[in-house]
Amino acid sequence: MLSLHQLTCFLATYEHGSLTRAAEELGYAQPSVSEQIRLLERSLGVQLFRRVGRGVVPTTVADSFRPHAERVLASVQEAERAVASVRSFETGTIRFGMFGTARLYAGAGLVADVLERHPGVRVELIGQNSRDVHEDLRRGRLEAAMIAVPGLSSEGMTITPVARDELVYVSAHPDRLHAPLTPRRLADASLVMAETTWRATDSTRMVLRQMLHEVGRNPITRIEVEDVETAVELVGRGLADTVINKGAASQLLPRLAPEAGWVSLRPRQYDTIAIVHRAGATLSPAARLMIELATARIQAIAEPV
Repeated sequence: MLSLHQLTCFLATYEHGSLTRAAEELGYAQPSVSEQIRLLERSLGVQLFRRVGRGVVPTTVADSFRPHAERVLASVQEAERAVASVRSFETGTIRFGMFGTARLYAGAGLVADVLERHPGVRVELIGQNSRDVHEDLRRGRLEAAMIAVPGLSSEGMTITPVARDELVYVSAHPDRLHAPLTPRRLADASLVMAETTWRATDSTRMVLRQMLHEVGRNPITRIEVEDVETAVELVGRGLADTVINKGAASQLLPRLAPEAGWVSLRPRQYDTIAIVHRAGATLSPAARLMIELATARIQAIAEPV
C-alpha cells in the first residue's frame, strides 16, 4: 500500500537524481530513503529509478507517476492548511469592517453571535464611516465588511447588497411629523447631522443632496456632530431635527429622545447596505462566518434585499 512517506522520498529522489541528496534534504538516513523507494516499487510492481554512477535516473514510469504523486501531496498539504486555518479560527482574532450606524444597532448582537459559536476567539469590529472601511478593504487591512454603498467605487470590489434601511426625519416637535417630509419642507428644516468628518461622502447626506436637487436647494445644517447619538440627544432637547436610518431611530429614540418621533421622507429614501470584499478574493472561514452572521443581523432590522 502506498504511503505519503514513500511519495515524499520518491519526489525528492526524482528532483535531485540522487538518493544521498534526497536523504539530506529530507533529514533521513540514505538507507531509509532507499528502503522507501524499494517498497514503493514493490507496491507498484515497476522500476522507478535506474542506478547510473553515484546517482539515479528516473524511468519513463517514474516520469508518468511524478505528477500524480505531486497532486496527492499537494492535496494533503491543502487539507493540513484547511485544518490549521480552522484551528487558528477557533482561537485567533476575527476582524470585520462595519460602518458606524449599522454597528450601532447590530454590532453587539453580531459579537454575541460569534462568541456563542466560537467562545475562544477575539473579535474586532472596525470602522466609523463607510468611506474609511472601504479604504481599509482596498488596502487589504480587512477581508470583508458591511458598508453603506451609495457613492463608493466598485472598482476592484465585489459588492453584494443585502438590505436597505429607510431614512427618516426625526423631530421632538409633533407638528413637524404630521405627514411625510417633502423636499421643500426638508430644505427649510433646522438640522443637526452626524458624520461631520465625512460630510462630503457620507451616504445619508448624498441621498439628501440628490433629493433636494429636485427643488434647487442644498441641505443646510444648523449643528454638525460626529456621532449619531449626540445628534439624537440634541433632537430630544428640541434644538434641531435630523435625518437618520430608521434602524438607528428605533434603537436610539427610546433611550436618548423618548419624546421624539419620526416620519418617512417623500418620496421615500433608503441607504443600501452591502457586503463588500476584494474582487476574486478567497475568503477565510472567519470572513465567511462574519458575512453570514452580519447579514442575518441586519436583515432582521432593515428590509432584506
